[in-house]
Amino acid sequence: MSAELWNSAVRVLENNWQDDHTVPSRALYPHQWSWDAAFIAIGLAYVNPIRAWRDLRSLFEAQWPDGRVPHIVFDPATAEEDYFPGPGFWDVPAYGDRPARGSTGLVQPPMHAIAAWDVYRHAAAHGAACALQARTELGWLYPRLVAQQRYLTGRRDLGGSGLAAIVHPWESGLDNSPAWDEAMANVPADLGLLAVHRRRDLDRVDAAHRPTDLDYARYVGLVLSYRGERYDDTGLLDRHAFAIECPAFNAILATAELSLAQIAGELGLAAEAAAHRDRAESITHAMVKRLWNPRTGMFHARDLRAGKLADARTVAGLLPLMLPDLPAGHVQAIMAAARSERFGLGERPAPSYDRTAPDFDTLRYWRGPIWINMNWLLRRGLLTQGFRDEAEDLRTAMVRLVHRNGHFEYFEPITGEGLGAPAFSWTAALALDLLADRSVPAYAKAA
Repeated sequence: MSAELWNSAVRVLENNWQDDHTVPSRALYPHQWSWDAAFIAIGLAYVNPIRAWRDLRSLFEAQWPDGRVPHIVFDPATAEEDYFPGPGFWDVPAYGDRPARGSTGLVQPPMHAIAAWDVYRHAAAHGAACALQARTELGWLYPRLVAQQRYLTGRRDLGGSGLAAIVHPWESGLDNSPAWDEAMANVPADLGLLAVHRRRDLDRVDAAHRPTDLDYARYVGLVLSYRGERYDDTGLLDRHAFAIECPAFNAILATAELSLAQIAGELGLAAEAAAHRDRAESITHAMVKRLWNPRTGMFHARDLRAGKLADARTVAGLLPLMLPDLPAGHVQAIMAAARSERFGLGERPAPSYDRTAPDFDTLRYWRGPIWINMNWLLRRGLLTQGFRDEAEDLRTAMVRLVHRNGHFEYFEPITGEGLGAPAFSWTAALALDLLADRSVPAYAKAA
């Protein structure tokens, strides 16, 4: 099984390589996506570290002057009509060395420092030349990664709490998660926008698997609102209809600080390494204060405009296990939720949403299906907290799921059927990592 899965994963990544980056899937996503690039680099580190570094570098070459890393970098060779919303819709002005309309104005979870450190850790296995290149690439990326974190913890701290806020569901990476339902209900939905801005995802994927037209009308409206102010974050909470503190996004933000501490230490920047560790601890404490629900024993999204936690129990609420400073009581409560019938950890990979919820949907995107990237992050959390047996069971379940069903974007949570885009890059990349790396993260909780 291992050799067959390894070879098929390598073929997916080879076929999805496009000049200087990897596309998520040629069937549906013809550009470069931000957090996809990070997951992809982690897998590429085992088979083509030069491409792993190039993927990260090409993304950060599109970084905005304010530090934000756009959630899509557009391939100028791809026609506007081949993907919506394309560069013309975003209408991003030229900046730095980037041409006008070269990217979007949104962000995605900052997985990139985590990826850079993982790629660097594996570089030595490819010989001295790769190790030398890795150190050069790490030095090039480090200040850019710091600028990304500074943007998210500064300009995007809309609630003044020390947490980053997302201003569009696409920024979470969990586009139509039930965690956003209450907040999105307050976003105007003009279905007429879809007559002007036609969806193209439904040309290739079953509508039953994708966000609804009502969701999409709100997505388009939120972009138009943000675009209308030229993607300026000043006073955003007062004028924008969607502002959320997401537990998964902020858990990744804190974990990125821990990876930056490792990178800074490797580059001989001891004082900066200590500052990154302090920021990770501060984010963790803010999450416990702001996003913890003692009734459910999980973390939940906070709607900044409504001033309340969302009710939905989603897999995002389990990911703070990645944080080594999480209080022991919170760890035990999350593990109880993860092992419960709601998520079924131990039997199969965790679904994206509570299996017992009345609106659990086995087909529709982030409303029930299994995603390999979220379970990969959950496994890191299990390792961080010392749950090695559960982590190994989850690793085995993910490998088995992909081997049996293929490198799909996501999976039906009961049958395991592959859904969404086929030959999906992050599924392939993370399959390589699951096959190759059973180690504990370098920042695991001390025994």
